[in-house]
Amino acid sequence: MSHAPENWPTLPAMMLARAAQWADRPLFRHWHGGAWRSLSWGDFALQTASVAAFLRARGIGPGDRVLLVSENRPEFPIADTAIMAIGAITVPTYTTNLPGDHAHILRDSGARAAVVSTRKLAEKVLEGAALAEGLDLLICIEEPPTAAGLTGHRWEEAIATPGDVAMLAAECASAPTDSLACLIYTSGTGGLPKGVMLPHRALLANRAGVVPLVKRLGIENQPYLSFLPLSHAYEHTVGGFLLPSAGLEVVYSRGADRLSHELAEITPAILTAVPRLFELLRARILAGLEKESPFKRRLFDRALALGLRRMDGPPLNLFQKLQDRVLDRLVRQKMRDRFGGKLRAMVSGGARLDPDLSGFFIALGLPVIQGYGQTEAGPVISVNLPWANRRHTVGPALRGVECRIAEDGEVLVRGDLVMTGYWNNPEATAAALQTLPGEDTPWLHTGDVGVIEDGYLRITDRKRDFIKTLGGDMVSPAKVECLLMAEPEIHQALVAGEGKPALVALLVPAEGMADKVADAVRRVNAKLPTIERIRHFSATEAFTIENGLLTPTMKVKRRAVIEARGAEVEGMYR
Repeated sequence: MSHAPENWPTLPAMMLARAAQWADRPLFRHWHGGAWRSLSWGDFALQTASVAAFLRARGIGPGDRVLLVSENRPEFPIADTAIMAIGAITVPTYTTNLPGDHAHILRDSGARAAVVSTRKLAEKVLEGAALAEGLDLLICIEEPPTAAGLTGHRWEEAIATPGDVAMLAAECASAPTDSLACLIYTSGTGGLPKGVMLPHRALLANRAGVVPLVKRLGIENQPYLSFLPLSHAYEHTVGGFLLPSAGLEVVYSRGADRLSHELAEITPAILTAVPRLFELLRARILAGLEKESPFKRRLFDRALALGLRRMDGPPLNLFQKLQDRVLDRLVRQKMRDRFGGKLRAMVSGGARLDPDLSGFFIALGLPVIQGYGQTEAGPVISVNLPWANRRHTVGPALRGVECRIAEDGEVLVRGDLVMTGYWNNPEATAAALQTLPGEDTPWLHTGDVGVIEDGYLRITDRKRDFIKTLGGDMVSPAKVECLLMAEPEIHQALVAGEGKPALVALLVPAEGMADKVADAVRRVNAKLPTIERIRHFSATEAFTIENGLLTPTMKVKRRAVIEARGAEVEGMYR
């Protein structure tokens, strides 16, 4: 079976075809042994074929699920591609998962094998496996721990296995595009994570929608700084397959604490992050500004003000335009240099990006754009563009994506990007994928509420997160939380009040700001109608991944927080 260029049936078919085309080009760059190391496309293909042969020799085949637990490093996409190439199904899992999380995913997915990066992570997986059944093969990049009834192997053994790249590529080129590529478990802001079944067609549909935009940016052969975990649906699709196949070199960041240095060193063309990172970057910029002279602070403030006016109006007059050009050289160019000087797009996803936050960066000359997606949609649904950026929206839907608003305001999505369903969960699948009267193809019911204005999608709320107060008023906690966290005194916020006479808030103060939180709440309340105002608040301990109150993508687990801090919430009503 032959396929036209860029019309591959599966992700491994695409990656191995690119490797044949670009054998000597750098594909991945990672920090190892105190220096940056590079892996070429050709070496990637050789190692992928070896790992595929190794897995097959140990009985892993079509339909088998394989857990993949690793930090961002080249072994992740090599294992990922090898698993898919033999018809098995990858189950990418967060390195921050606790043994109980692994137990749920192992039990639900029925994974037979696991590829794990470090011994410490492998021990967590084995703790989870002791509570589940079926795991009988472990491959560890480091020395694997021992466990009764489980065969452990080192990564070196896998990549030393003879493999046939050409034969594997030919096999992948004839694989069905509707076969499952991966099971990605949702972060679970409420309830247990569900396994989203994503076929190859869904991820390739995302690629078909995004690659024309990437090509227009003209960034082939330039670096992409991979910061989000590869187990996240966005990074798995975009950083794992989409951008590499479009010709970008993927550079794996060493973490948030190294990001500022890496931006200057790597000079990436694209960076993706969650809104929380942009909040931290803004805080660092403003903290550094406090140390500058009053004159430099005035220049910064003027550059910010003119940049915002250029976006939002009224139009700049001639004198302001001249000022703006001068400030672009004096202020914005320094800011662009601080971020590497070559950024064409800083993409925010995973949660709502406050327009004031994105406006701050755009006004200072940094191309922050917001996209929208869900794991259930491959995951990219829409994205703004640097040359047509409406920051109050999440951009127009990708090519090939149908998007409409239901009568109750819910955002509905249809197209090849949509999942097959939820693994072992027909009830949840039926609720999420519904066919409208007179139609044959189901729509994905996203659970988000929004509007479409001039082709641009704007998300206003989460449908199931509305709070109904005792007086019958429907209030969006996300709106109020966003305003609270925009205040420099507040690090995290959760608004509660279901069935209560008024709203209350659990607030995590920013460092050194505990005595100033009340001022921030007063400022926010002044912007809100009476029914949305915070009646009482409680300063609380931080929501973290470690205490189970934050997802790996930095989203607060609303239900878990209200359960864990229920006494604090109830205390505010006494």
